[in-house]
Amino acid sequence: MSTSSAFNDEKGGSSSVGEPEYGHDPASGGIFSSDYKRHDDLKEMLDSNKDSLKLEAMKRIVAMIARGKNASDLFPAVVKNVACKNIEVKKLVYVYLVRYAEEQQDLALLSISTFQRGLKDPNQLIRASALRVLSSIRVTIIVPIMMLAIKEAASDMSPYVRKTAAHAIPKLYSLDPEQKDQLIEVIEKLLADKTTLVAGSVVMAFEEVCPERIDLIHKNYRKLCNLLIDVEEWGQVVIINMLTRYARTQFLNPNINESLLEEGGGGDKKFYASDEDEDEDEEKDKKAEAVTMAKRKPYVMDPDHRLLLRNTKPLLQSRNAAVVMAVAQLYFHLAPKAEVGVIAKALVRLLRSHSEVQYVVLQNVATMTIKRRGMFEPYLKSFYIRSTDPTQIKILKLEVLTNLANETNISTILREFQTYIKSMDKDFVAATIQAIGRCATNIGEVRDTCLNGLVQLLSNRDELVVAESVVVIKKLLQMQPEKHSDIIKHMAKLTDNIQVPMARASILWLIGEYCEHVPKIAPDVLRKMAKSFTNEEDIVKLQIINLAAKLYLTNSKQTKLLTQYVLNLAKYDQNYDIRDRARFIRQLIVPTEKSGALSKYAKKLFLALKPAPVLESPFKDRDHFQLGSLSHLLNAKAGGYQELPDWPEAAPDPSVRNVEVPEWTKCSSREKRKEKKVEKPFYSDSEGESGATESADSESDSASGSESGSEDSRSGSESDESKEASESEEEEEEDLKTKKNKEKPLKKPVQESESEQSSEEEVRKPERKSKQSKSDSESESESESESESSESESEDSEDSEPELKKKKKGAPSKPAFKATKKDNKKEKKEMSLLDLDDFEPAPSPQVTPVNSFLSNSLVTDLEGLSLSDSALMPATIAPSSALKSYELLHRITGEGLSVEYCFSRQPFITDANMVAVQVHFTNNSTSDTKSLHMEDVKLQSGMRVKEFPEIELLPAGETATAVMGIDFCDSTQTANFQLCTHTRKFFVSIQPPVGELMRPFFMTENEFKKEQGQLMGMNEITEKLILDVKCRNEHAIVQKVTTAANLSRVPCGSDKECSTPPPPPKYPVYRFAGRTVTSSSLVLVTVATKDQGAAQLTVNCEKMVIGTMLVKDILLALTQ
Repeated sequence: MSTSSAFNDEKGGSSSVGEPEYGHDPASGGIFSSDYKRHDDLKEMLDSNKDSLKLEAMKRIVAMIARGKNASDLFPAVVKNVACKNIEVKKLVYVYLVRYAEEQQDLALLSISTFQRGLKDPNQLIRASALRVLSSIRVTIIVPIMMLAIKEAASDMSPYVRKTAAHAIPKLYSLDPEQKDQLIEVIEKLLADKTTLVAGSVVMAFEEVCPERIDLIHKNYRKLCNLLIDVEEWGQVVIINMLTRYARTQFLNPNINESLLEEGGGGDKKFYASDEDEDEDEEKDKKAEAVTMAKRKPYVMDPDHRLLLRNTKPLLQSRNAAVVMAVAQLYFHLAPKAEVGVIAKALVRLLRSHSEVQYVVLQNVATMTIKRRGMFEPYLKSFYIRSTDPTQIKILKLEVLTNLANETNISTILREFQTYIKSMDKDFVAATIQAIGRCATNIGEVRDTCLNGLVQLLSNRDELVVAESVVVIKKLLQMQPEKHSDIIKHMAKLTDNIQVPMARASILWLIGEYCEHVPKIAPDVLRKMAKSFTNEEDIVKLQIINLAAKLYLTNSKQTKLLTQYVLNLAKYDQNYDIRDRARFIRQLIVPTEKSGALSKYAKKLFLALKPAPVLESPFKDRDHFQLGSLSHLLNAKAGGYQELPDWPEAAPDPSVRNVEVPEWTKCSSREKRKEKKVEKPFYSDSEGESGATESADSESDSASGSESGSEDSRSGSESDESKEASESEEEEEEDLKTKKNKEKPLKKPVQESESEQSSEEEVRKPERKSKQSKSDSESESESESESESSESESEDSEDSEPELKKKKKGAPSKPAFKATKKDNKKEKKEMSLLDLDDFEPAPSPQVTPVNSFLSNSLVTDLEGLSLSDSALMPATIAPSSALKSYELLHRITGEGLSVEYCFSRQPFITDANMVAVQVHFTNNSTSDTKSLHMEDVKLQSGMRVKEFPEIELLPAGETATAVMGIDFCDSTQTANFQLCTHTRKFFVSIQPPVGELMRPFFMTENEFKKEQGQLMGMNEITEKLILDVKCRNEHAIVQKVTTAANLSRVPCGSDKECSTPPPPPKYPVYRFAGRTVTSSSLVLVTVATKDQGAAQLTVNCEKMVIGTMLVKDILLALTQ
C-alpha cells in the first residue's frame, strides 16, 4: 500500500466530505491556555471510533515532532492505537513510538505483545516498523525477545525487513554486549545476502559490532565489490571505508618499490664531507643500492585489489559528495601512484558545492598536496579565492596554493597573493602574509622578492597587516641577517607606531639578536622601551628584558644604567614570570661575589647562533589519520576511530576469497563427455564466449569464482533461499549462459583491463579483433589456474550440443533461438500483482540495430568453413543511443514476457521496400517460454510483412532478439498480428513514426536545389519557429532532425572546387534529403536559421500527407 498519503501536510487535506474540520484558533493559543488542557483536541480525535480522525490526529502529531515540538505527553493516547486495523494509522503510530519509546519505557513495554504480532504482519512495512520500535525500547529485560525478532527478520522474504534487522543489530549490541557471538552469526548470514538494499546496512552493523572479524568479509568481498555501484549512497560510503581497511590487511603496497627507493636513496654526498671520505661514501652508496635492489621484487597487483579499484572508480561521478570523498580516500590509500591522479578532477568538482562540503574537501586536498603535489597542479586556478568565500574556506585555499607553489608557478601565485592582501577580511590578509613567508622559505629564488614585498607592507595603513608582516619578516631575516641590516633599521623605527604586542615583541627580538648590525640604534630603542615598560603587554616586557640583557653584554658602557633600571622595574612587576626572569637575568649578567659559574658563559647563552625557523604546513602530519574521517578533520583521535592498518610484509593467501561450488552440482555425464572430447582447431569456439547480457564487471567475477554477472542481475529478487542452493544456481546459470550465447546474434565488445592481462591473452588479441563472433570467457583479473578451469568449462558446454549443430547445418538460412534445458531446478521467483513494488523490475533491453544479413547462397558457400555458429546469424553493431524503443507487450500483460521493438534504420536485405524492425524479447517469468512466433497478420491493402524466425525456446530470465520486415506502403497505418507462445496468444500492433518510413539519400547542394525547384506549390510546406535555447548550434539542429527522421545531411557548397573557400554564412541553412522506403519519393527538408533563434522549416515531398506529418514531428523536435 502506498505510504505517500500518510505523509500529507498537517492540515489534513485528505479528510472526506461531511466530517468536521478541526481548525486552529490563534486566540486559544499556548500563551494563555493551561498545560493540562494541551492537546485535548488531539486526544479526543485519537479516542474517536473513526479512522479518518485518528489518521488526521497522527498526521498532526508527526508534524509536531518534525518541527521539534515535544509530544511526549500524548504517549498513552497514541500507544492505545498500536493495535488499530487501519494500516496508515498503524504506520504513523510506529513512527511516533520509535521517537518516544526510549523515554516512556514502561508504557511501551505494555505493548510488547502487539509489536510481536506486528512482526508477523503480511505488510512488510508493518513488520519492519514493529522491529524498529522493539529495538528502540532500551530495557535489558526484553533482550531475548529482541534477539529472537532479529533472527526471524534476518530470514524474512522482504529485503526491507532484512535491512531493518541489520539496523537493529548495533542497537541490541549497545544494550547488551554479551550478545555479541549470537549477533555475529546473524551478521554472517546477512553478509551473504545478495540484495543491494541490505548490503550497506549489514556492513554498518559489522563495523559497529565486530570490525576485527575480517574473516567474515573474505567470502563476500567480490560480491560487495560488484554490488557497490547499485547500493544506496549511504551504504556505498560505509562499504568503501570498510573495504579500504580490508584491502590494507590483505594486499601488498602497490608503491612498495618506490618507497624502498626513497629509503635507500640517501646517496647524496654530505655537504661538509671531505674529499678523502668520498671513496668510502661511494662504496657505502653502492652497497646500500645493492641491498635496495635485492629487496625490490617485481610487483604484481592482486586481481581482487584491481577489482576494488575498478569498481569504485565510476563512483567518482556520484552526485553525493560523501561517496566521492570515500572513493578519493580509497584511491589515495590503496592505488598505485600513477593511478591516484583520477581523483583530483572529482575533488575539484566538489569545490562548486556548499561551503560546508568545500571545507571538508579542502582539508583533505591540503593533506594530499603535501605528499602528491603533481595531482592538483593542473587545477591550480580552481583554488583561486573568490570574494564570496567564507574566511575558513579562503584560508584552506591559501594552504593548498602554498603547497602547490614551485619554481614554475610561483610568479602567478604571488600575483594572486598581492591581490588578496587588499582584502577587507583581516584574518585572511594575515594568513596571506604567512603564506608569502612560507613560499619565500620553500623557494629560495623568490626570497628577496617576498622580503621586499613584505617590507613595503610595513607602510600599510592597517596595523594588523603591518604587525603580521613584522612577524613573518623576523622569521625570514633569521636566514640571512647580515644582508638585511637596512630592514632591521627600518623596523626599529616602527616601534613608535605599531601597538600589536606580537609585532612589537618580534621587532625587539630582532634588534636584540642582531644588535651588532645596528650598534647605534639598539640602545636608543631600549631607552624608549624603558620609558613605556610599565604600560606594555607581558610578551613585550619579556623581550625588553632580553634586549637589555643582550645590550649589556655587548655594549655595557652605554646601556649599563638602562639595564639596571629595566631590571628594577621588572623586579616589582605584577606578573611572576617577569619577576622571575628579572631575578634570573640579574644574577646571570651582573657579576657579583655570589654569582655562580654560569655568569662566565652569559654571552654564549644569550647570543648563541639560533637556527632559522622552518615554516611548515599545519597539515604536514595529518596523513596518519584516514582521509575523510572526523579524526582527520579535527586533527585529533575521535571516539570510535579505527586506525588504518599498515600494509602486510607478505601477501596473505588470496584463495580465502574464492567461493567454493558444491561438488554435487556437477553431473557425472559432464565427466564422461570430457573423456570423449575431440581435439578442436586453434580458431574454434573452445575459448568460450561471455554472455551478452552480463554486467560490465563480470569480466572479473566469473573468473575469480565469485558471484557471476547473472547473480548481479538477480540482486533485487526477494526470494529467501539457502546458501548452498544459491551457490549451485550460480554455476547453473553461468553454464547456461555460455551455451546460450553460441546461438544468440549478439556480439559483445571486448573489454580489456589495464594492468593484469596474461601473456596468453595478449597473443589472442588480434584473433578477437579478426573474429568478431568471439568474446572473452576469461577475465583479465584471473590467475592462471582459474583461467584453465573456466576454459575447460566453456569447452564442456560447447560439447553438450552436437544435435543442435547438425540441425543448423541442415537448414542454415533459418536461425534458431534455442538453448539446452538444465536438469536442475531454477531459482523460484514468485510474482503477484499485489507485490509489484517488491518485484524486481525488468531490465530495459539494449537496442542493437541490425547491420546486415547473410544471403542463403552465401551461407551455403561458407558452410564448410570453421566459423562459429553465430556467424550464421544477422550480425549486430554496438547499441545506439539515438534509437528509440517502443513497447509491444508489457510484462504483466504478457504474463512475464515483455517485448519491445525499434526501427533499426538498416536496409532489410531480403526486401529493399521493407522497413527493418528489431524485436527484443525478455522472459521475466519463472518458467521457460517456447515456440515464439507470429500468426493471424492483419494488414491494410498493399502492406506486407516478413515474419521473424520462430524462437523455439526462451529460458526464464533470458533475452533474445529477432528481426522482421514490414512494408508500410509509405503510410503510418498499423500492422496488427498475434504474438504466440506454446500456451498463449497476444494481440499486438506496430505503428511507425513518419520519420522511419524513409531512408537517407545522398545528393549535392546543387542537386538539392534543382530537385527542390521541381517540388514547389502544393508539394512544399513552410513553417516559422523559434529554436529551443539548447538547439541553436549546428550539432544540435542536425541531431534533432536526423533523430526525428531517417534523413542524411546535404553537404554545403557547390560541386566545383574553388581555390579559396567562401566565408561561413552568418545565418547558416541546413539541408537534409531522403527517399521513402516503398515508392522512393524524394523528401527534402530545409532549416534556415535567422536572428535571435528564429528559423524557417521547409519540407518538399511528392506525398503531401507524409510532408505534413513530417513538418509536425521536426517542429516538435526543434522547439522542445
